[in-house]
Amino acid sequence: MDILPILSTLRRHKITSWLLILEIALTCAIVCNAVFMIGHRLQHMRMSSGIDEHALVQVQVADIAPSPDIYARAKEDLAVLRQIPGVQAVAMTNQLPLGGSSSNASVKLDPTQRQPILSAGTYFGRDLPQTFGARLVAGRNLKPEEYIDADIAIKALATGDTKGLPAVAVVTQALAQRLWPGQNPLGKSFYLTDTVSLRVVGVLAGLARANAHDDATAQYTMILPLLMGAGKDQSYILRTRPQDRAAVLKAAVAALKKADPLRVVTRQRTYDDVRHEFFANDRAMAGILVGVIVALLTVTALGIVGLASFWVAQRRRTIGVRRALGATRGHILRYFQTENFLLATFGIALGMLLAYGINLFLMLHYELPRLPAFYFPVGAVALWLIGQLAVLGPALRAAAVPPVVATRSV
Repeated sequence: MDILPILSTLRRHKITSWLLILEIALTCAIVCNAVFMIGHRLQHMRMSSGIDEHALVQVQVADIAPSPDIYARAKEDLAVLRQIPGVQAVAMTNQLPLGGSSSNASVKLDPTQRQPILSAGTYFGRDLPQTFGARLVAGRNLKPEEYIDADIAIKALATGDTKGLPAVAVVTQALAQRLWPGQNPLGKSFYLTDTVSLRVVGVLAGLARANAHDDATAQYTMILPLLMGAGKDQSYILRTRPQDRAAVLKAAVAALKKADPLRVVTRQRTYDDVRHEFFANDRAMAGILVGVIVALLTVTALGIVGLASFWVAQRRRTIGVRRALGATRGHILRYFQTENFLLATFGIALGMLLAYGINLFLMLHYELPRLPAFYFPVGAVALWLIGQLAVLGPALRAAAVPPVVATRSV
């Protein structure tokens, strides 16, 4: 089909054509970036925690009347929880992977450094790798004799007594690779402060931060040999078989309440609940973006249908003349489809430039990654298909107009 007559017709309807082109361009730009953002959110939601997620439950309690010896109370609680049928391991921890509330520390390789290299999540608690189900890939886990009460470590830090400070740590592969690229991290040391030096004795395959919002640093974590006491707010993690989680969770709450009827259970949940809560905002954002995409594509499709229907009604005589001169239904149908394809192509080309500009803005202000190039052809094909489907109804109606009816309608 000769395109020049179509272009000539469009030039006689400049304002209408440009309005449709701009509508398609804006839809293309927004849809490309929205689809990319949805993919980014979904990828973030697939983040590995590094633990045996479906085997863990959490019970968080608060003591109204804390025990005089909070460390002895913690040992008693752990002993009580170990006696529950179905419990394979139990530990007290200061935070959970993807738990939201986080404890972090600045890491240096030299105490004289002015700026730390990075910030890493710090886990406290005995037997955490075993309870979490985290996989040890090198070295060993922390030994019982290496643990220090947190209060003793705080006093030692205040007085400068290095004997009361932790001396070893277990780190993740990601953290070790960041600190010592291509080297064996076992035996190497790093600093949390000018006086706190830790030697790496073990490496975990992975253990996500509690506030793992950045995929690049999500696995920068370590486990320190520090013990916490049972005070105002403590969190117990129990490992069991997935099918026993509900029963174990209920029994754990009952056992802790029995040990101290005055304590308040502030939270009880499976780790699946932890993960679900952590990514709630990502799911909500993805849902909103899907709604925006559907709304934009619907409005664009309706705009194409409306404009095509208007042009069909306006050109009834022209259609009749062409039919009388021998044009078939297929010729009329292809005419309107080609016309819409040209408008969509102009809009998509402009939309790709807008999409790139919007992505640069998001990269600058919201730290979003660069929009991959393959989103552009995918978006173009999607809009072309939607445009052709939208114009199909009006084009079929135009092709069905008999020559006699068209010529008599003047």
